[in-house]
Amino acid sequence: MTLYMIGIGLWDEKDITVKGMEAIKLCKKVFLENYTSKLGVSIEKLEKFYGKKIILADRNMVEKHNYEILEHAKQECVAFLVVGDVFSATTHTDLYLTAIKEGINVIVINNASILNVVGIVGLELYKYGKTTSIPFHNKDVEAPYDVLKQNRKNKLHTLLLLDIDSEHHKYMTVNEAIEYLLRVEAKRKQKSKISEGSSGTKEKVFTGSTLCVGVARLGSERPKIISGTAEQLLKKDFGEPLHSMIVPGELHFVEEDALKHWQE
Repeated sequence: MTLYMIGIGLWDEKDITVKGMEAIKLCKKVFLENYTSKLGVSIEKLEKFYGKKIILADRNMVEKHNYEILEHAKQECVAFLVVGDVFSATTHTDLYLTAIKEGINVIVINNASILNVVGIVGLELYKYGKTTSIPFHNKDVEAPYDVLKQNRKNKLHTLLLLDIDSEHHKYMTVNEAIEYLLRVEAKRKQKSKISEGSSGTKEKVFTGSTLCVGVARLGSERPKIISGTAEQLLKKDFGEPLHSMIVPGELHFVEEDALKHWQE
């Protein structure tokens, strides 16, 4: 039969497209991937609006036991729902390719994702460099910092996606992301002093004076967006999840005006 892979938007039950809603009505089973993102409403609200019972699909099911989804799709129409857009996470690409190999008809229905709704901030989307994620367990992780460093070298904006631990209901905040980057900056500075015997005059990537934009609950009617220095944002409360952060690169004057709008 058919596997419908459906993006359901970023915030509530009404963000789904008409096409996505029509597909859900055709399906016998409806799975919701629940580990890469989080909606602003309960599963019960989704079930009531969709008129379907929803089966939560954790990382283990999607990445290691996806046959639990695909075997059903061989016999009947099945919906696999993803918060945001279908392909915002590479694990969903793997599910798509596996389904194709298994001879299952796959229909993809796209939706908005964090990668395009950040446009509300006012920074030009085509001037973003590589997107990176900051994990919770980051004591010895410096890859996000390196991505930021390269993007800044190329004068590009950097979107930093912040980790979630849905199992324990933990969601990284903008404040924690800033603390992480400042910590790596300090670590790199110390390494530079030791290796070069210098006074640490090496170019800085992220400091308390670095311009940042903290965002929360994008896709909702009332997102939280604040622009300012890292030091200023550390003192702000961005409220409920999900949070993300942007470090702008070189700014056009229109982008500068847009960021002034989000200052507090």
